[in-house]
Amino acid sequence: METIRNFCIIAHIDHGKSTLADRFLELTGALSTREMVEQVLDSHELEREKGITIKAHTVTLFYQARDGRTYTLNLIDTPGHVDFSYEVSRALAACEGAVLVVDATQGIEAQTVANTYLALEHDLEIIPVVNKIDLPGAEPGHVAEQLQNWLGFRRDEILFVSAKQGTHVPELLERIVQVIPPPQGDPAAPLQALIFDAWYDSYRGVVVMVRVFHGALRVGDRVRVMSTGLDYEVHGLGIRTPYDRPREALGPGEVGFVIAGIKALSEVRIGDTITRADRPAPAPLPGFRPAKPMVFASFYPIGDTQYDGLRNALEKLRLIDASVTFQPEYSEALGHGFRMGFLGFLHMEIVRERLRRDLGVEVLVAAPSVRYRVRQRGGAVLEIDTPSQLPPPEQVEALEEPYMKVFILTPTVYIGPVLQLCEEYRGEQRNIEYPTPDRVMITYEMPLAELMSDFYDRLKSVSRGYASMDYEWVGYRPSDLVRLDVLINGQPVEAFSMIVHRSQAYHRGRAVVERLRAVIPRHLFEVVLQASIGKRVIARERIPPLRKDVLAKCYGGDVTRKKKLLERQKEGKKRLKRIGQVDVPPEAFLAVLRRSN
Repeated sequence: METIRNFCIIAHIDHGKSTLADRFLELTGALSTREMVEQVLDSHELEREKGITIKAHTVTLFYQARDGRTYTLNLIDTPGHVDFSYEVSRALAACEGAVLVVDATQGIEAQTVANTYLALEHDLEIIPVVNKIDLPGAEPGHVAEQLQNWLGFRRDEILFVSAKQGTHVPELLERIVQVIPPPQGDPAAPLQALIFDAWYDSYRGVVVMVRVFHGALRVGDRVRVMSTGLDYEVHGLGIRTPYDRPREALGPGEVGFVIAGIKALSEVRIGDTITRADRPAPAPLPGFRPAKPMVFASFYPIGDTQYDGLRNALEKLRLIDASVTFQPEYSEALGHGFRMGFLGFLHMEIVRERLRRDLGVEVLVAAPSVRYRVRQRGGAVLEIDTPSQLPPPEQVEALEEPYMKVFILTPTVYIGPVLQLCEEYRGEQRNIEYPTPDRVMITYEMPLAELMSDFYDRLKSVSRGYASMDYEWVGYRPSDLVRLDVLINGQPVEAFSMIVHRSQAYHRGRAVVERLRAVIPRHLFEVVLQASIGKRVIARERIPPLRKDVLAKCYGGDVTRKKKLLERQKEGKKRLKRIGQVDVPPEAFLAVLRRSN
């Protein structure tokens, strides 16, 4: 254990985390020059295209230090986006140290601060690094001052590197060996191994990435996943360099993969503990909690895709990503589909792209929503994510919606527009601090439903792209929420119903009926569109009837003949209005469903 170093790289999106990992692979000889490509650990097409790390990756490096010893460096590359912060926290739990990377041209961003505090919560040794010092717009001295004033680092602790050119990266490897402590653990104690990553392999089943804290794991052992109580036999162990290297055993402090014949990702949980079935540990490692979906949206098959094809594709996708949840759903206009849960908006976009690219499935995504909590008069608590699940008003004591704590980092020149924007989106100000004279950190608590709309786009707009945002879960709070129904000729249409704040109900209702009026075709009878809260109508639009030219066949003759035809038409219109059904095209549903706010 004395020569083992477990560490991860944490940074804001696009601050050079994956490029720095490439230099580590190159300098330690893990890959030859011929095998090297840009962003080796970001192997998926979407990761390269978007320039972000979606899935955590682990690689074991062997480094010949200047003291003559060979060290085993277990590098855990973490995602940078806030949607995958749970995966970041599990990766940090498997480490003793972290390399904090900050872009010399952009400085400290919101997720830089969030990830630093997350690392401090896990009591990790942090090495601050200012990256991209080779760029023309770099201000390494200014960024170093931010690290000193804001996060409390000393000037002599900060390293200035260029991951792209390799400048001072060898010094960083030496700093990792010297500063990050070796792992601690008891080889004779019962086995405790933390699951911090898992993926599905077509030939080997689920492959689990673990960090062993106590005891030893050997091929042939009978192991147990502590949260589910399921037992498995270990068929294979190994480390990634980044190629798979088999091992017979993994001891305390070591990081490696386990193959145990696990059939589906749903059988394991990130953050869970593996122990021996014949000699179980008294308690699991602390900190495990299942990842909960935050955003919900409906997926419907379109084009050549059929319902069964979408269901099969989602089953395959769940083998790759266990955090995706789905259940069947039916829409009046769009047919059969699935109600799906995601960790966030980027996660939803990634899933949709994977369905299209990897599995060849085209889907239509309805407007995302959040999960509300209903406190009923009898004391029962109900969680709902669609308006149809809302009980009658007389049974509801209180409605609660999820709130998030939002951290916004922006240049001080844009503080006015940013504060105005947050107030507009029902934000509650909690704190304002100035880490440096030219930058301000604004903290708000805001409903998740507001963040789901175009808040981030408007934040970038009012700050000319300079503001960055991070958010974390706060909890549920009572709110003045109402169910907004849309009626067509007096009949409520379930697919158009939504849960909104009372202060926004009129504007949302007015916008929906105006949009429907533009897309529903005219009929031979009058169509009345209404938006209502309970029995109270708050917005109304009318589609006038389409008059059929019944006199077209009259080329002259007595006027009484024309009057007789017009009277017959008038009677027919009354009958149509009484028994007629309105044809609502799918475009009308899409116009409402795709509306962000």
